[in-house]
Amino acid sequence: MTVADSSFPQGDTKPVLVIGGPTASGKSGLALALARHANGVVINADSMQVYRELHLITARPPAADEAAAPHRLYGIVPAAERMSAARWRELALAEIDQAHGEGRLPIVVGGTGLYLRALMQGLSDIPDIPADIRAAAMELQADIGSPALHAKLAQVDPVTAARLHPTDSQRLIRAWEVWQSTGRSISDWQAAPPEAAPNHLQFHPLVVEPPRDRLYAQCDARFIAMLQQGALAEAEALDRLGLDPALPAMKALGVPELRAVLHGQMDLPTATARAQQMTRNYAKRQLTWFRNQMGAVLRVDPLNISQATDFKKFYDRFMTGMT
Repeated sequence: MTVADSSFPQGDTKPVLVIGGPTASGKSGLALALARHANGVVINADSMQVYRELHLITARPPAADEAAAPHRLYGIVPAAERMSAARWRELALAEIDQAHGEGRLPIVVGGTGLYLRALMQGLSDIPDIPADIRAAAMELQADIGSPALHAKLAQVDPVTAARLHPTDSQRLIRAWEVWQSTGRSISDWQAAPPEAAPNHLQFHPLVVEPPRDRLYAQCDARFIAMLQQGALAEAEALDRLGLDPALPAMKALGVPELRAVLHGQMDLPTATARAQQMTRNYAKRQLTWFRNQMGAVLRVDPLNISQATDFKKFYDRFMTGMT
């Protein structure tokens, strides 16, 4: 059986192609190319591309790409909501099963390592946090600021505090609310055995890893292209919603800088340079994560693949394990 067959044998593990890599690395283009060759469905694993209002700023696939192959889990929730790894995993597993039911190859693509790890390895079973405790944690962060919250967290959960940046408000709030709700640190919960990975699926991961100098240049060029396509207007529409700045969508790469321009706190050239720097920093952290967490997987440079005349040879070689 090949991945392009119209059905999968019942009872067998079914293939899932997982493409990870840093922002601006070309992984979405590679996913599209493979989807067109393999009768695939592209499933988003980027934690910012799930938000409806963030199309240009998060570099979601354009309409032409979505017309060329099915795309799922892009722009599915409003920016006013929070998408958790657990919720995304549930949605992704449903889309994977749907793709298999249609005789298509699921191709999960994104740079959010937590999502990919949750999908392939499972999540620790942290209980749901009551709404009042979550609201109190957010209010505390707003009142005292992230550095002070980081200091408080260090007193009760030094392990988590040591790995979180003092300004990472979202993860600080999460760690604090888990402690307040359960009396256990999030580090303890995360160290517990995760729920079982789906045993009916066989994951085939690859990491897109272009040379670092080219990756950084692509980060810079892509932000300029976003501006030319209307990213500032998109940020303005988001700003008009009056959402809590602590929401994940409000902290997407480029959003804080563009909002600063809109509020007269920063000029556009300064905001552009800062957003580009933040994007390069994020890409560097992603490279480190994928090198340390994904292990010995196939690593590819999409530019070399797309320019080669033997893309079919690459595709056949990679898909050999799924036949």
